[in-house]
Amino acid sequence: MTTPPITLGSFNLEVQDPVALGRFWSSVTGGSLSINGESAYLQPAGPGGFAMFFQPLGDAEPGRQTTHLDLTVPWGSRQSEVDRIVALGATWQWDVLDEHPHVRWTTLADPEGHLFCVAEHPPAQ
Repeated sequence: MTTPPITLGSFNLEVQDPVALGRFWSSVTGGSLSINGESAYLQPAGPGGFAMFFQPLGDAEPGRQTTHLDLTVPWGSRQSEVDRIVALGATWQWDVLDEHPHVRWTTLADPEGHLFCVAEHPPAQ
């Protein structure tokens, strides 16, 4: 079985001041920052770069995870990759398939309970 390439789509953080922290990381990486309300998205600085997404810190909850990885797989391979990763020991949490036209994802938990997403983006038309 050939495994499709899995890349880091973005590193997501819940933070006190998303815009200020986004500006900091934009200066560090050279990536372009897009601000949408209280959230900020830092685009990769170039090929091989990585994206970051900053959102407001939610309510404090015991065991709350304020960071997670978004892994990206080629369009059409998300479900087979999810199945493969679950077989390796991850636990399925939920799917988001129709909420956004530009992305579908599945949230999984690794064997220690850390959440991460496996996402696919439709090809540009």
